[in-house]
Amino acid sequence: MSVSAASSIRAADEQTVSRRRHVLLIDPLLVLAALGLVACSLVTLHVATRGLAAGPSYYVQRQAIYAGIGLLVAVGLASFDYSRLREYKFALYGTMIALNLVVFGTPPVNGSRRWIPLPFLQFQSSEFGKVLLILALSAFAVDRARRLHERRTTARIMLLALIPALIVIPQPDLGTALVYAAVGFMILFVAGTSWKQLTALAALGAVSIAIVLAGAPALGVHVLKPYQVQRLTGFLNPSSNPQNQTYNIHESLIAIGSGEKTGRGIAGAKQTELNYLPAPSTDFVFAALGETYGFVGAALVLSLYALLIWRALRILTMAKNLYGSLIAGGILAMLMFQVFVNVGMTIGIMPITGVPLPLMSYGGSSVLVTFIALGLLQSIHIQARMAAAGKSRALVS
Repeated sequence: MSVSAASSIRAADEQTVSRRRHVLLIDPLLVLAALGLVACSLVTLHVATRGLAAGPSYYVQRQAIYAGIGLLVAVGLASFDYSRLREYKFALYGTMIALNLVVFGTPPVNGSRRWIPLPFLQFQSSEFGKVLLILALSAFAVDRARRLHERRTTARIMLLALIPALIVIPQPDLGTALVYAAVGFMILFVAGTSWKQLTALAALGAVSIAIVLAGAPALGVHVLKPYQVQRLTGFLNPSSNPQNQTYNIHESLIAIGSGEKTGRGIAGAKQTELNYLPAPSTDFVFAALGETYGFVGAALVLSLYALLIWRALRILTMAKNLYGSLIAGGILAMLMFQVFVNVGMTIGIMPITGVPLPLMSYGGSSVLVTFIALGLLQSIHIQARMAAAGKSRALVS
């Protein structure tokens, strides 16, 4: 056997061993939580889409395909060293801005310009922008790690988060804009920004909201459209009028309340099946779950989210470097914000913003982005364990 042939066989064997090592180092509880949520999504969508023209098989099959593709992408990312992405921060940020601008030249869908049409998927650029923003902002924060105490650094990082937020608001996509802002705030928090500056940012945000909702309209300047204002403030007093945007909350509360302890079952979920509940497969999928499977089903899904968030928080604390901690912090903020706002929206304690429920709401872009985020978390986990094992061997030797 020639030397070159022997070396190529050795290289192939090393790659196989490396792949097996990566598989052994993954976080199994993170995988369990993700697959459990996908299973709950498929079961809920089967009920939530019974009253739709395409039928449940269409939505369930497509959601399963999205989840399968997302799982493969997550596996690929888990074996990749996330630290290498730091070098491409300008490209990642520029790609995010470009994708969010491109949609303004696409045909509107239901009055919104959020999607780039592809042969088998409506590509929602603002969804993919969430992960791109996390990767880019984390890199920018690491570059200024020694200047994080400066107000200039805080202002720059938050401004980098607000620029894409302002771009997606006119699409209109207010929910994603709020996610971008939450990600920027969380990255600053994890990076160690002082409480004084974080409090100032929160106060500035509260003042800005007050100006947009009350101050500017009083002066005749309307930043948001009337229906957007109604969605943001109407949860305080939901209406039973179908012409009112808060009618969604009214029907959602009826659906969840009727589910009681164990739910009304597939045959009894009339609020969902008869289309009284709006958007039962997307924005209000949690309400469809509550009506069909009651408190038991809702508690199961919320427990899986608690497991997912716990593992993300643990990965944040064990990352091998600051870049990994910031990425994990951004993903944690993205998941927590979406779960809290979506579930809160369905039970009438949060505004209607159209934020999807991760891995539960129907939609290819949302499912793929969530799995990309989970793949990055697994990469951080694997790299942290490999780094810890390397240090242990060095101490022993």
